[in-house]
Amino acid sequence: MATATAAGPDLPAPPRKRGHFITLEGPEGVGKSTQSEILCRRLEKAGEVVVQTHEPGGTVIGRELRAMLLMPERPAPTPEVQALLMSADRAQHVAEVIRPALAAGMVVVSDRYADSTFAYQGFGDGLDLAALQRITDFATGGLYPELTILIDLDPRIGLERRRAAYRVGDGELNRIDRRDLSYHQRVREGYLALAQREPQRFLVIDGTRTVEEIAAIIWERVAALLGLEPAALSVAPD
Repeated sequence: MATATAAGPDLPAPPRKRGHFITLEGPEGVGKSTQSEILCRRLEKAGEVVVQTHEPGGTVIGRELRAMLLMPERPAPTPEVQALLMSADRAQHVAEVIRPALAAGMVVVSDRYADSTFAYQGFGDGLDLAALQRITDFATGGLYPELTILIDLDPRIGLERRRAAYRVGDGELNRIDRRDLSYHQRVREGYLALAQREPQRFLVIDGTRTVEEIAAIIWERVAALLGLEPAALSVAPD
């Protein structure tokens, strides 16, 4: 029972809005960063408070780890070291960025998360998936996204996109980009296997569609997840 005071009844505080965690995944060159940007701007226009982030390198510590992982001029880590460095980056990312934002009721949109480790170090490099699962659970405290948007694309197309962008000074060609085609094909197959195991969490989109078509598919699913008003579906990106 609420107690009356001189200022009125002592009413319970309204429940805090629940945060939402969404990730974008896919092989190289599928346009995740572009779609993350479009989605975040749409969410903001729909009245959501959004944290746009990425892995690896979503924190100060993470940026140091990213350089160790991806920069070709640095010594090449073994697949096992790659997995551990990625997990260290992720542990810091979860503690410093993701969990606080979710606790505050925000929408977190991350360009890559734990599925990247399973796809790249697991399927791509052949590391034991059960071991990677244990490491990931430890690093994240068991935190997984509600929705994972997987943009699927033939790696030959994606890698050519990356190289074409690099030739005109847009983006980088990191250590992963320089791996052979068979590696990237295993990564793609790994992503599709992960999606098949968890169809409720994954939204798989054909990466050969236009930017606008992919954005529309993503927005329809995200708006439904967040329970946005139907009118919000018409919100267009800048």
